[in-house]
Amino acid sequence: MRVLVSGGAGYIGSHTVLALLDHGHDAVIVDDFANSKPTVLGRLEALSGKQIPLHSFDLTDADKTERLFAQEEFDAVIHFAGHKAVGESVAKPLEYYRNNLDSTFSLARAMTRHGVDRLVFSSSATVYGDHAPVPYHEDYQPLSASSPYGRTKVMIEQVLTDIAAISEGWKVALLRYFNPVGAHPSGRIGEDPQGVPNNLMPFIAQVAVGRRDKLTVFGDDYPTADGTAERDYIHVMDLAEGHVVALEHLESMQKPVRPFNLGTGTGTSVLEMLHAFERAVGRELPYEVAGRRAGDLPAYWADATRAQQELGWHATRTIDDMCADTWRWQSDNPQGFPDA
Repeated sequence: MRVLVSGGAGYIGSHTVLALLDHGHDAVIVDDFANSKPTVLGRLEALSGKQIPLHSFDLTDADKTERLFAQEEFDAVIHFAGHKAVGESVAKPLEYYRNNLDSTFSLARAMTRHGVDRLVFSSSATVYGDHAPVPYHEDYQPLSASSPYGRTKVMIEQVLTDIAAISEGWKVALLRYFNPVGAHPSGRIGEDPQGVPNNLMPFIAQVAVGRRDKLTVFGDDYPTADGTAERDYIHVMDLAEGHVVALEHLESMQKPVRPFNLGTGTGTSVLEMLHAFERAVGRELPYEVAGRRAGDLPAYWADATRAQQELGWHATRTIDDMCADTWRWQSDNPQGFPDA
């Protein structure tokens, strides 16, 4: 298939582009580089040995999106593009609603006009809200979220469900994933957050490489094995491969829209992840314990049964794999991707 990957230069998008090419598909990237750098493209082409077409513009521009679909033919779309920082979304709700929703409207409108009816959407476990029983199951209702970022995911899932309900032939996979970490095993691409990292793994990696003084652990009095919060961490390459198998499954999917959890199905605590990273680095890393962070849940992880049964997919990489690959990426690229 010839697949348009929106946000294909970003963290998960770039790894998915490599997975698509590895499975024999063609990938075309559209990205405005709000959360990524143009130098990603050269590394993707070097790793894959293939030229990857790139269109650099903001998908909220409906005219440019329309022109792209008028000029090129696509069999399917994988939609990653969007703002993604939970804390920032609370501070800038209007910006998040405008960007994440408008880009999806623009994309869906162009797809409808040009007969592209296969879509894999990058959703999130945030759609389960704060009250879903653990492990999270795809059939849980009602979906909700505690941040504007999460609410855009809930809204987009509903928008796509409504479109597919009245558009004959549409097939949409909603991929709800948990905590992506890790990097490509080559160490050439990985997570490169702008500013202070919002997530645990890149923060630990920046402590290990000397960019941060120490890790702050928010809360050690949760009802978990070691008192620190537990999350379902998934290797980004497992996640990327999950997108490809979901794409390949669309044709045989019985329903027009189907949600899938992509996770390991197990929880890993903050301290367990820290100690695994220490094993990868070969030394202890400094940390301090602070009070709980408002809004953090004690523990959650995926029920990943549906993806295994229907897609034939399951996560195979371990916490130690995640840490070793992250450390290879961060130590080889201490400042992340170069600007040019």
